[in-house]
Amino acid sequence: MNRQACYNIYWKLQSMIAPGLKYSQAIYEDVLKEYCEEPLKWLDLGCGHQLLPPWRFEQEKTLIDKAKMVVGIDYDYLSLTKHKTIKNKLRGDISKLPFPDNTFDLITSNMVFEHLDNPEQQMREICRVLSKGGRLIFHTPNKFGYATLMARMIPESIKDKIVYILQGRKEEDVFPAFYRINSPTEIDKLAKLSGFNVLKIKMICSSAQFVILPPIVLFELIYIRFLMSKAGKSLRTNIIAILEKA
Repeated sequence: MNRQACYNIYWKLQSMIAPGLKYSQAIYEDVLKEYCEEPLKWLDLGCGHQLLPPWRFEQEKTLIDKAKMVVGIDYDYLSLTKHKTIKNKLRGDISKLPFPDNTFDLITSNMVFEHLDNPEQQMREICRVLSKGGRLIFHTPNKFGYATLMARMIPESIKDKIVYILQGRKEEDVFPAFYRINSPTEIDKLAKLSGFNVLKIKMICSSAQFVILPPIVLFELIYIRFLMSKAGKSLRTNIIAILEKA
């Protein structure tokens, strides 16, 4: 069965089993739209190839055009060369950001915080370059979500291959993950230690992982339906955190 046929089956199953389920990237985009209405000085951490999924290229450009200034920083030079929407890009480390204090009104990060190896130090550095009252918004996996738990059990020697089969991501786009700021408790604790107030922590579900395996995705969708309930909230797959510099 080809990939498109698997997706057609998945969409039918999703509409029946988990109506209203939304891709976490789409929810993250909605949050960005809410906080990017004003012309801001905006830094995106780990900007990679793009801020949003590739098929949201035009919407990404529209978001960026609203800002007074947008800067993207990433440690991976190859990713920066592929980025098309942010003009001001530089290679750098989140642990030592090359900007003066109070430079930015908004800092965002999409699926990067799971890779932070020293989140307390890195959060302090992020706070330093934010202006007073500035916002930090990040989207990251929940360490207790089933996708994260499975990913942590897979041997590193075969992880790249599995990620490519399920998600189509190439080996050079798979990076080590530590999951040290990937639960509401950890976010709240590290936010307070680094000078932030927590405005909101959104526990969200996302689309199924096993779309290309219809027999498995049926049971996955049944579990996602449970996650969409109040009882499953703490086990939802993704987190969007909105913090404010104190």
